[in-house]
Amino acid sequence: MQQKITPNLWFDTEAEEAANFYVSVFKSGRIVNVAHYTDAGPRPAGTVMTVEFELDGQRFVGINGGPQFKFDEAVSFQITCETQDEVDYFWDKLTEGGEESQCGWLKDRFGLSWQVVPTGMAEVFANPDPKAAERAMKAMLGMRKIDIAELRRAAEGEDSAS
Repeated sequence: MQQKITPNLWFDTEAEEAANFYVSVFKSGRIVNVAHYTDAGPRPAGTVMTVEFELDGQRFVGINGGPQFKFDEAVSFQITCETQDEVDYFWDKLTEGGEESQCGWLKDRFGLSWQVVPTGMAEVFANPDPKAAERAMKAMLGMRKIDIAELRRAAEGEDSAS
């Protein structure tokens, strides 16, 4: 079944490079289609116009539209991870050439924002004990990459392991 909504990512000239990078990060990623500009323009004929790619079943289109628009944190993609090892994997891969932010947020080398979050994080903040939720929130606000074990320790009132 075709996806009804497909995120389109605007690049200057790096759509194919970015798609190949994302496909290398997500083990089930794949390039679906590459279209090129024709003599009709607006870019030189033969250069990549769009790249359709898929990451874990989610389709995206990267378009080489020019330098007019840049990514910012107003839009991000969230990766929900089952284990801390998976959090570490995505964090390490996506920050290569990019930059870490805080609370599980990062920008990759293309400027696209991602949130790398472990499953179970929402439950820690929804703790019926407001003091536990507050301790976990304070712990998270001091983190760049999320450490779910550290959040749970904070919620339980234990001292940091580090």
